[in-house]
Amino acid sequence: MADTTTAPLTGKALLQKVKELSHLSSREKAKRCGYQTISKNKQARVNLADFYAALLAARGITLDSGTDKDGRGREPTYRVSVHKNGQIVIGATYTEKMGLKPGDEFEIKLGYKHIHLVQLDKNKDHEDDED
Repeated sequence: MADTTTAPLTGKALLQKVKELSHLSSREKAKRCGYQTISKNKQARVNLADFYAALLAARGITLDSGTDKDGRGREPTYRVSVHKNGQIVIGATYTEKMGLKPGDEFEIKLGYKHIHLVQLDKNKDHEDDED
């Protein structure tokens, strides 16, 4: 079990440790980076939300800038719902924030109660073709 007396890793130290632990699951990475607490009942609890927030901060990404608007007076909520036709629409506010352009491609990875969209690197595809 991880030592809970030390502070969780942040910044460059966190990024380096996560890179070293790339072969492990997210939960195990969070534990080994210090994002685990022990409850009153002596149960270990992994703090994934804090871990992910620290990773975003270490990479210089902020989600709560307070100045994001979509041009219609609404603030982006970072929440979507499935439409009646089964589709999920992300919206221009988010794609613009990420600098996405028409034709950018993503790989869809399904998990338990989550979907990961992984942007495909066009340069990497071309490099693989050369081998």
